[in-house]
Amino acid sequence: MIAPKFEKFHGLVPAVIQDVHTQRVLMLGFMNEEAWTKTCQTNRVTFYSRTKKRLWTKGEESGNFLHVKKIQNDCDNDTLLISVEPEGPVCHTGADTCFNETNTDAGLGFLEKIIADRKANPAAGSYTNKLLNAGINKVAQKVGEEAVELVIEAKDNNDDLFLNEAADLMYHYLVLLAAKNFALSDVEKVLRGRHKK
Repeated sequence: MIAPKFEKFHGLVPAVIQDVHTQRVLMLGFMNEEAWTKTCQTNRVTFYSRTKKRLWTKGEESGNFLHVKKIQNDCDNDTLLISVEPEGPVCHTGADTCFNETNTDAGLGFLEKIIADRKANPAAGSYTNKLLNAGINKVAQKVGEEAVELVIEAKDNNDDLFLNEAADLMYHYLVLLAAKNFALSDVEKVLRGRHKK
């Protein structure tokens, strides 16, 4: 990782902190070269406090650390974008973000994370684990069954049944991706590639 140009702003660079999963901006802080080095060494975000005139690792008092997943420099190499996995609320007020936003991923990414967790940490009685343990053929068969059920419901006028079958299909589709060691992001890359053609 190339160190940013600290000299441009009197020894400091802004660091935009973003949740690696939800992509939501969590906060903005400043780093000097020492904070940058410590962040890279510990994989926990450390800032330079302009008011206290010292380094501070986010979470050093609250325990709500920001675990570094990726660091990117901007085009001028004077601003950082740091993707993190937050360990609890980020703002000192107790809010999820310093912009008073909720940092949740209620979409398919949230479900994908649950499935990945079940795969990595099997839970007794988990339907996801039962399905994964049955093997790829069973998972693929369930996707096919759910697709047929969705098509059948699409021909009727019961919106609740249609949406429930759509949810079942999406869930089983995500389990199939996990069983094949792929993620939604892999499918998105293919779709983006097709769009460019």
